[in-house]
Amino acid sequence: MLEHLKAIRGDVADVRRDVRDIKTRLVSLENQVVQMHKSVAFIHEDLAGVNVRLDGLGDRVERIERRLSLRESV
Repeated sequence: MLEHLKAIRGDVADVRRDVRDIKTRLVSLENQVVQMHKSVAFIHEDLAGVNVRLDGLGDRVERIERRLSLRESV
């Protein structure tokens, strides 16, 4: 009976180590996901800035075209 309990205790210790390892790996994955979300947010912010600049350039081109009579006034 004592041998069985020792074997069970060893198995439980193995399971605890495995669970600890899985928890460590899960935390690492969670941190990586957070970093990816931050990267995506920065990309969206950069794209928004580019869109604002493109809109401004489009407006400038339209004004230049009107001044040079390349486009009819609307």
